[in-house]
Amino acid sequence: MNIKPLTTFCLVADLGSLSRAAAAAGIAQSLVSRHIAQLEAQWGDRLFVRTGRGMALSDFGRRIQPEIRSVLAQFSHLETVASESAGVVSGTVHVGVLPSMSRQLLPLLFSDLRVRAPAVRLHINEGFSGELDEHMSSGKLDMAVVNRYGSSVARGEDVLGTVETYLVGKPGLPLLSGGKVLFKQLAELPLVLPAIPNGLRSTLDQLSRRHGVQLDIVMEVDTSTAMKDVALSGHAFTLLPSMAVSQELLAGSLAAVPVVNPGIKRTIALSLTTQRPLSKAARLVAARVRHLATNLLAM
Repeated sequence: MNIKPLTTFCLVADLGSLSRAAAAAGIAQSLVSRHIAQLEAQWGDRLFVRTGRGMALSDFGRRIQPEIRSVLAQFSHLETVASESAGVVSGTVHVGVLPSMSRQLLPLLFSDLRVRAPAVRLHINEGFSGELDEHMSSGKLDMAVVNRYGSSVARGEDVLGTVETYLVGKPGLPLLSGGKVLFKQLAELPLVLPAIPNGLRSTLDQLSRRHGVQLDIVMEVDTSTAMKDVALSGHAFTLLPSMAVSQELLAGSLAAVPVVNPGIKRTIALSLTTQRPLSKAARLVAARVRHLATNLLAM
């Protein structure tokens, strides 16, 4: 229903005159008459009776007046809420994050959104790229920060930066005392790595065949925490980007050197869901992830 005739009704009832109601509303008196006639025709009874002093409510008009005022009050409340809420971003956003990125990225993202969009809630899923890709395909995630090996990424993915892969192990081991380690020196080292299918494993398999290197993968695990724990024991090595072990390197509990000749470059990309349109909240989170992750990777 058009709300204007109801507003006109209340003006006429309050002011007792078509002309005064027209002046108060800033419209022609003929339009005031038309609004009243429209309501009377729709409801099948007269709202006003003419008196020597102007317009007075009929019995029907008096009965319906409280209901009309209630409708107008609710409509006014709706407009106030809509006006106050305009531009406020809210909702839950499902984000997948690599273990190597989560420790540094998530606190920054949380703090950033608390200031920019406190009504936005994050649901975080940490995992390796293969797992995150599956969740993206199933529609479980709105976006994911993933590894892509080499320089290429899938169509529609945004490159956030590139990182090198490091050999990680217990401090003091001779292989970790230099500034780098050659890929061929990985031969026969006890390695703890993610299970297949995994992008790093696929890349290692290709490089091993190309360079005639036999890798000794003594344990397969599904979390980077487990990879670091085994490396901490001194019984095996693992392969991770330096940011995944930044705190351990500062604390001196782990050591790391880059793998070279060839190096194992990881492209970090932001993948967005194609299963549904992104919500306003998801678009904001994606923009902040791009900014924060790009700055992290540039450090």
